[in-house]
Amino acid sequence: MSLVRNNGADMVSGQEGVCQGEETEPVVITPDDVLKMTRISDGFLCSPEANIYDIDFTRFKIRDLETGTVLFEIAKPQSGVIFIIPDSVETPTDEEEPADPNAGRFIRYEFTPNFLKLKAVGSTVEFRVGAQPVNKFRMIERHFFRDKLLKTFDFEFGFCIPFSSNTCEHIYEFPPLAPDLIEEMINHPFETRSDSFYFVDNHLIMHNKADYAYNGGLGSSVSSSAGDGQEVDK
Repeated sequence: MSLVRNNGADMVSGQEGVCQGEETEPVVITPDDVLKMTRISDGFLCSPEANIYDIDFTRFKIRDLETGTVLFEIAKPQSGVIFIIPDSVETPTDEEEPADPNAGRFIRYEFTPNFLKLKAVGSTVEFRVGAQPVNKFRMIERHFFRDKLLKTFDFEFGFCIPFSSNTCEHIYEFPPLAPDLIEEMINHPFETRSDSFYFVDNHLIMHNKADYAYNGGLGSSVSSSAGDGQEVDK
């Protein structure tokens, strides 16, 4: 099922005025708009073309702050092919389908139940900026289990000069979760989801999505590594 309508926007319950319609002018989506949403979005709230600053994320790493263990790492080499470290690299085939403009906007994570016991993780991102300066670069990330809001993270990247490469680590402090909720999240993989909204000068320019499973190692068909994750298309 496609996550994106043809106009690159989708209607979200609880925040209907955020999105543009087929016959209307584009609507400026602000941080206040996404903070009012009452559930995960049904699709992407902007098209890939909204990223007029050519911001390109090239590496992403999650580590346990207490032990320093790297739980997940993904990188984008110069060829533009996404691969996961240290797992196998995805390579182009001779019979590739036309490029999906939304490729790379969705990541699927698979962790063991131990991940839900962590108090905090560090998320390091590396990214490049195009020809324009980037002011007030900000990310708002909202995590839901089903229609229950678990946590909102709000991070500032600051100012980025044109043609720069940048590295930033943000600290995710996890809220305490009730034992019955943890059990539900483990027993219902990929029903925990997140929206990541990126703003420049309070205008939405990128929207990425993810979903999460915490049952790794509990069955023969899933990985037993505490930090295994995988990037998939959806």
